[in-house]
Amino acid sequence: MNDDVITTDNFLIYCARFYDNPQCNSTEEFLEDLMRLKYLKKLITRYIDSGELKERLILNHIIILSNVFPPKILCQIFFLKMPEQLPYIKPFLVFLNLLPPRIYNVGEKNVIDTELIPMDQRINEILKAI
Repeated sequence: MNDDVITTDNFLIYCARFYDNPQCNSTEEFLEDLMRLKYLKKLITRYIDSGELKERLILNHIIILSNVFPPKILCQIFFLKMPEQLPYIKPFLVFLNLLPPRIYNVGEKNVIDTELIPMDQRINEILKAI
């Protein structure tokens, strides 16, 4: 368990602390990787609004993020930055075996039981077919 709390106030510093990309040569590359969160949010919003799911693109973004952040830290980031999208992100995290049973120290919440977060069943079925 990590004792540090991730909040909106310390988000960038927290991410920079755990960011591990040996090929990163600049702050811009770090910020580009963080922009993947915004892209994911847009892709999920598009799915919610239109039903169009670009599952492979979402998987690619999550895989790239999981290569530069430890899984528990990545989940903390998702839980902080994308709380409304969690039912749609959770199937991808389960599919990639990145979701721990509990997430600690996200904003005001000390412990989040990930089993209690619902999963979008359509996404779950699409991922099972891969």
